[in-house]
Amino acid sequence: MSDILFLAHRVPYPPDRGDKIRGFNVLKFLAARKRVHLVAFADDRRDMGSDSGLTDHTSIIWRGKSRAVAALQAMLTNRPVSLAAFDDDAVRAAVSTVLTTHDIDTIYVFSSQMAQYVPTDTTARVVMDFVDMDSAKFAGYGRTQAGPMGWLMRREGRLLGTYEAKVAARADASLFVSDAEAALFRDQTGAERVFAIENGIDTDTFDPDASFVPIDLPPRTIVFTGQMDYRPNVEAVTWFADEILPLVRKSYPDAGFAIVGRAPTDAVKALGKRPGILVTGEVTDVRGWLAAAAAIVAPLKLARGVQNKVLEAMAMARPIVASAPAAEGIDHADTIAVGETAEEIATQIIAILSDPDAARVRGMAARRQVMQRYGWDARLSPLTALLAQAIGPRAHRDAA
Repeated sequence: MSDILFLAHRVPYPPDRGDKIRGFNVLKFLAARKRVHLVAFADDRRDMGSDSGLTDHTSIIWRGKSRAVAALQAMLTNRPVSLAAFDDDAVRAAVSTVLTTHDIDTIYVFSSQMAQYVPTDTTARVVMDFVDMDSAKFAGYGRTQAGPMGWLMRREGRLLGTYEAKVAARADASLFVSDAEAALFRDQTGAERVFAIENGIDTDTFDPDASFVPIDLPPRTIVFTGQMDYRPNVEAVTWFADEILPLVRKSYPDAGFAIVGRAPTDAVKALGKRPGILVTGEVTDVRGWLAAAAAIVAPLKLARGVQNKVLEAMAMARPIVASAPAAEGIDHADTIAVGETAEEIATQIIAILSDPDAARVRGMAARRQVMQRYGWDARLSPLTALLAQAIGPRAHRDAA
């Protein structure tokens, strides 16, 4: 039986942030069916030398290239910064070792930055898991930002979009996290063999009745969870603190806001100096914070694909208010409240705080929806058919 080579831009375990959650569950799904060899970057020293027990061979390479160096290399070579940042000879050597010492019939590429390591002459099946359309994200940044940084974002969106289209043309399957994201990619690139493989959620772990350490919060605390050096999350909590929370406090002056997640930027830390706003930094278990919240918010102005933070809150049976972009990729069956403007989001939060019983009923409905719709085995089951397909003729794999 031939093996799978899994390429990841970040070690996909422990599954404690959005991309690692998807990566880990895909890896687990594949490893239950075939022998898998992993080559991945690490950007957290705690991940160096870690082992999931799921793979036969693992190579973890430290990604220490600075953003400044990556940007300079990208400018000199007319490449997207995203590619230059992940260009590494040690990874290239590790990939070569696996391909020459093992019978690999499938290369699973997690995130477009890793597609540069797929050899042009490979006969293996190539499954490209883009997750989100990153070029659209950077193009969105470029439309809203002026000056040199806006120019850099527009450049990244343009070059990365061209690269994504080339990668899809030479892959046997291109995967995205939602039907909307897959449709956007098809529309903008004309690519074929594009499929949606949605994210799931571990509803046994994220269960209000599971065992976890409880957190004591004031009764009207509103909670946001996420990686707090990720630009859309930073923008979301800033918008909430500046414009939405003051509206809520007109009805409930004691309403608080807890920003829960690792690596808060200086801008996020500054929010924690305001009355009633708590910035936690990294926590060992987010479930206690979710369970203690009067409401969970996901006020992202820019969001791509499926938001794990929303699925986790739904699984924990919490009342949720999300922006339209944050809710777009999720089949929530109206179990979460959605708002477009600061006023609409504030109104939805006030309604939750005003009627805790109704909020509790809606939270339980959200959990039922997640259990019916978002189990990982069900979400990943289409991979079985993709991996079983015969490898047919494909475009020449020119270096992307």
